[in-house]
Amino acid sequence: MNLFSTVSKFTQRRLLLASFVVILMLVIGGVGFHFLEGWGWLDSFYTAAQTVTTVGYGDLTPVTRPGRIFAVLFMLSGVGTVLYALTMLAQAVIQTEIVAAMGHRRKIKEMDKLKDHYIVCGAGRVGRRVIRQLQKEKLPCVIIELDEKKIVEFKGDGLPIILGDATLEENLLKAGVERARGLASCLAQDPSNVYVVLTARGLNENLHIVARAVEAEAEVKLVRAGASRVISPIIIGSQSMARALLKPAIADFMESIVAESLDLVFEEVAVSEHSFYSGKRLRETNISGELNIIVVAVRRKGGEMIFHPAGETLIKDNDLLIVVGKAESVQKLLEANK
Repeated sequence: MNLFSTVSKFTQRRLLLASFVVILMLVIGGVGFHFLEGWGWLDSFYTAAQTVTTVGYGDLTPVTRPGRIFAVLFMLSGVGTVLYALTMLAQAVIQTEIVAAMGHRRKIKEMDKLKDHYIVCGAGRVGRRVIRQLQKEKLPCVIIELDEKKIVEFKGDGLPIILGDATLEENLLKAGVERARGLASCLAQDPSNVYVVLTARGLNENLHIVARAVEAEAEVKLVRAGASRVISPIIIGSQSMARALLKPAIADFMESIVAESLDLVFEEVAVSEHSFYSGKRLRETNISGELNIIVVAVRRKGGEMIFHPAGETLIKDNDLLIVVGKAESVQKLLEANK
């Protein structure tokens, strides 16, 4: 249970208690004036409300001896009780605001410390799945979303959330775009995604940006704006449907990898100058023979892509190995590459 939920429940209890006390005193005063003075119910509750709020219009006053005695006792007990209840409620509300402000400042400080994290702009149907995947990989991320309803499911996860417009530079700066490793722009409108990409690229020229293209025509614009990759759910969905229709066996295999039902994973392994594999040929490594991992491709530093590399292929600094294999074996490869 976090601090905010505790304060919220505490405030609710105080609110209920204060409301109960006010209603109780009004009922006691209304019933007393009704039977002792013989007034109607509306006039009785009206006078009771005047008494506990110390307004005192003077249009109705007790005239009987029992009524006046009751009025004195009611004023001495009711006014203090109601004022105390209202004060208690005000303190609870103020305390909640103070804690909320402190929590907001704490989250800002936490985001200021983030580095090499990921930023997800938009928590709709696409963004939600990106966030869940990042959580699954246990990677730090910041969410920027304008609609509070879309981030309700993530509030209990402890993720840094910025409730605001992702197209605004100030929100991207709050999310630490200058220190981020990657950004996913998953907004529902192409112009908004273009603006996010353009702004983020201007703030961090080395940032890896993946943008969603709602319409296929927006892909070129997003690339020009600075997107590293552009993903169109419509195009990918149609290609998957065509593959499932024409080549169902391949479709089943690809879906099995995505669903991890075969315990096979695709991974990219960045080779640094200090890597165990740097300067070696593929056949000289344990990647294929011992780990039983398939190197699908090697991407050179300059962008050259070597598909299905042969055993004589030399692994160089800053190469990116695209591999597929059992999850356990791939994890061993990643650890050996450090």
